[in-house]
Parts: sequence; C-alpha cells; structure tokens
Amino acid sequence: MNGMNKNTGILKRIALLVKPYWVRLAASGVLSLIISGLNGGLAWMVKPALDGIFMKKDATLLALLPFGILALYLLRGAFSFFQSYLMRSTGAKVMRDVRNNLYQHILFLPINDFRKESSAMLLSRVINDAGQLQGLLGYAIKDVLVESATVVALLAIAFYRRWDLALISVTVLPAAFYGTQKFGKRLKKVSSDGQKKISTITEFLTETFSGIKMVKIFGRQGVLTKTFSDKNQSYYRELMRSARLIEVTSLMMEVVGGIGIAFVLWYGGRLVVRNVISPGEFFSFLAAVFMVYTPAKRLSATHNNIQQAKAYLERLDELFDKAKEVEGSVSLAPLRESIEFKEVSFSYPASKGYVLSDINLKVKKGEIIAIVGRSGAGKTSIIDLLPRFNDPSKGAIFIDGVNIAEATLPSLRQQIGLVSQDIILFNDTVRANIVFGNPDAPEEEIIKAARAAHAHDFILELPKGYDTVIGERGVMVSGGQRQRLSIARAILKNPPILILDEATSSLDTESEMIVQIALDKLMENRTTFVIAHRLSTVQRADRIIVFEKGRIIEIGTHEELLRNNGMYKKLYDLQLASATGQA
Repeated sequence: MNGMNKNTGILKRIALLVKPYWVRLAASGVLSLIISGLNGGLAWMVKPALDGIFMKKDATLLALLPFGILALYLLRGAFSFFQSYLMRSTGAKVMRDVRNNLYQHILFLPINDFRKESSAMLLSRVINDAGQLQGLLGYAIKDVLVESATVVALLAIAFYRRWDLALISVTVLPAAFYGTQKFGKRLKKVSSDGQKKISTITEFLTETFSGIKMVKIFGRQGVLTKTFSDKNQSYYRELMRSARLIEVTSLMMEVVGGIGIAFVLWYGGRLVVRNVISPGEFFSFLAAVFMVYTPAKRLSATHNNIQQAKAYLERLDELFDKAKEVEGSVSLAPLRESIEFKEVSFSYPASKGYVLSDINLKVKKGEIIAIVGRSGAGKTSIIDLLPRFNDPSKGAIFIDGVNIAEATLPSLRQQIGLVSQDIILFNDTVRANIVFGNPDAPEEEIIKAARAAHAHDFILELPKGYDTVIGERGVMVSGGQRQRLSIARAILKNPPILILDEATSSLDTESEMIVQIALDKLMENRTTFVIAHRLSTVQRADRIIVFEKGRIIEIGTHEELLRNNGMYKKLYDLQLASATGQA
C-alpha cells in the first residue's frame, strides 16, 4: 500500500509538471489511441490474411494485402512521429520550466544556504538533475499513453479470438510486474546515489578549474588526476548497477513472455491440430499476444523511468523546500537621517557563541565610518547585517527609525552599494558589468561613471572598448582595473549607503593610489562604512570603530584613538613598524 501511495505521489507530481502543456498531452493522447488502433488492426488482419490466402487461395486478397499492410505501417509511422515529437517537446519544456524555477528559487535563498551548499553542487542540481527529467518524462509519458492503450487493444483482440488462450497468456504478467516494482524501488536508490556522485564530480571539476594556478604551482596534476579517476570510477559503478537492474527487469520480462508464448503455442497448436480453431484464427491470436509483450516490456521500463524521475525530483525538492529570504512589507524610503544598531548580537548557525555582542552604534547621513580590528574581530559580520545577508540573533537595525527586518529587500538593498576585495565581475562586456545595478542607464551616464572611477581611459584601450568581453571574474583585465570597474558599477547605481570591504587590500601601491582616488569620488555625499586592514586608508574617516572579539572597544577619530593609547594605537604601531622594516 505504501508503495502505491508513493507511486501515486510521483504521478501526481509529474501531472503537475506537465499540466501547462495539457493541450499537447491531449493531442498526444488522441494520437496514442490511433496508434493503438492501428497496432490492433495489424493483429486483426492476420486471420483473414492467412485463411484467405493459404486456405482459400484468394489471389485478389494476396494482391491487395501488401498495400494494406504498407498503408497501416505508413500511418502508424506518421502518427508515431508526431506523437513522439509532442512528448519529447513536452519533456524539454518541463526541463526548461524546472530549471527556470530552480534558478529563480536559488537566487532568493538566504546567503547562509550558499555557505552550506557549494556552487558546484547547486550547478549540478540545475544542470544534471533537471536535465535528466527531459528524457525520462518525455519517454515515460509517451509510453504510458501509447503502450497502455496498445496493450488494451491487443488484449481485447486476443480475448475476442480465443478467451481461454488469452487468459493463459496474461496469467504470467502479474508476476512480472511485481518483480518490476521490486527492482524499480532499488533502481530509485541507485539513481539517487548516482546523481550524488555526479554532483561530487561537478564540484571537484569546478574547484580544480577555478584553482588551476594553485594546481600547477604545487604540481598536483598527478594527484588530482588520480582523485578524479577514482570519483569517475565510483560514478561508473553506480551507472553499471543501474544498468544491471534495468537489464534484469528486461530479462525477467523476456523469460516470463517466453513461458507464456511457449505454453500458448503448445495449447493452441493442439486446438489447430484437432480442427477446433483455424490456423488463421490461431495466428491472429498469436500475433496479438506477441505484440502485447513488446508494449508490456516498455511499460516495465516506464516504471523504472518513473522511479528514476522520482529520485531526481526528490533531490530537486530538497532545494525547492528551502525557505526563501524573509522580508517585510514596508517600502523603505531613501536614507534621510541615520542608521542605528541597537543591542545587536549575532551568531552563525554552526557557531556555539556570539561573533557579535551588544553592538550599539548610530551613524548619521553622510558620515564616513571606518571599522578596524584584528582578523576575526567581527568587522565583516557587522557589515553583512546591514543589507540583511544575515539577520541579528538579538536586537535590530534601524534606518530612519524603520526596522530593516520590516522593509522589503529590494527597497533596502537598492540603497546600498558594495565594493569589496572579492571582486565579482561576470563573463560579459565591460558595459554589461558596469550597468549591472542600473541596466537602463544611458550611455553618457555609463561613461561618466567610468570616468569618475578612473576606468574610462583603460576601457578605451581594450580591443572593443566598452563592448569587450572581460572573461570569467574579469580575468582579461588587471586587479586594479577590475576594482575600478566595480567602483564604476557602484557609482552608476548611485546608492545613498556605501560599503567598502577591504577594497584596496589586494592592490599594489600604484593601483591602490588610483583606486583610492576613485573611492574618494565614490564616497562623496554618501554614508560610508569602510572596512580596512591598512589603517592608512581610514585616517580621513569621521569616526573609527575598533572591534575586538565581536565587541566595540574604541570609537574616535584617528588622532583621538592614537592619544588613547589603546588597541587602535597598537595596531597602528605594528603596521607602521612593518612598513618601515622595524618588525
């Protein structure tokens, strides 16, 4: 009973997936009935053909019969073509819809989910798991429609010709389908295991190709080749387990079919010998039975396909079941007065303690706030709360008195620009990367933003200027140029709130000077949060916030903090000594 309920569940799920294309399915259903009728017609013609030609020596029938058979085969071929095309296109459309919905769903998941799942795993779900549905659903639905109707039509002819022989021939089928169901359950698990292994291969390849420089410099090609070979072999074994289950099911159907046909031949042959039935009647019946076993085998394979589809759908459901980011209903107006952190504490899900504790901070509009501290002090954690990449475990953040947890995410994030050391550029043109946050910007505004970011001149030197494709993560341009493009993108978005997260930490001195000029332009008339290890870059901040172990321990200007002789002074002296070669 449980198995039936589960199968009903998967059939309902498939029905929901194909529901938008019910017109195609209806047309395919009509074609299926026609095809089944033609299959039945071929079996029906055996009796008049044999009796008329071999018993009555009818020359006219002999002359006409080949044309009739040819016409039936041509019609069946034409209808089968259109029916198969409709089902294949339906499978492709379902795959397209699943991928679209899955991609959209993933984009709205909380950032924390991206920390749990690697990008390669997500890629495998969208490409591999969703892709498997195309063939499985297309073939499964096609075979259910065509082969089920064909089995019914042929069995009707078989029972009409000789009910006792028909009863004998179908007695063995329940045992075959019972075995098919048992193997199908095992196939579902094997299919699920196989998809997990191909996901690990996708993840491994993604990491290898993205870290190819490290692979080469440490000479790890041989080790990684062996690792990949092992993973590939493991996936191969799962494929072979799946193949064995499928072929065992087919073998079982062959054996069962052979037993049924052998017994029918023996029993039916005796009836012909005793003149109980004519040879034409017997062979017409036999043709129907022979033709029944082929669609029965396909229905058995369809059951396996449905079990495989169930495994893929369950893996996809793991993602679809993840809750999207929670957002409020208040449309947040542009920043007018201040941003305030009230009693804010934060802990990561896997962390035992708080990484931020009891943060109270009020930032006025237009103020430049620098956030400094040792690594792991909580600098990035506090900034990630502002665009709600994470939410406070305790306390709240307010913009002009509105709790940002009550604001809609678009109205909140539209106000925030981000320039970080982890520069994210896309494998697209320079223009497309700059307008990423403001796709409707006119050309003059794009150029103005590029000039402000000190990027316009080097862009013009590229092979196609603003239409140059810069490669994955912007590999076709230098680090300083990538950073200036990200600054141009932020300038074009024109946000009232700006986050600079180690924006110059990975640059050489000359590039840093150029980028810093661009950043100064970007920070004009904006409320800015600057995270920096290099304390020389934060000296012009209105206030410097010093973090230590998730708490604010000092606040003041550069001069005030130096006079206090606290943590900031220690960090400053260490960097100064390092820069002058004294440490």
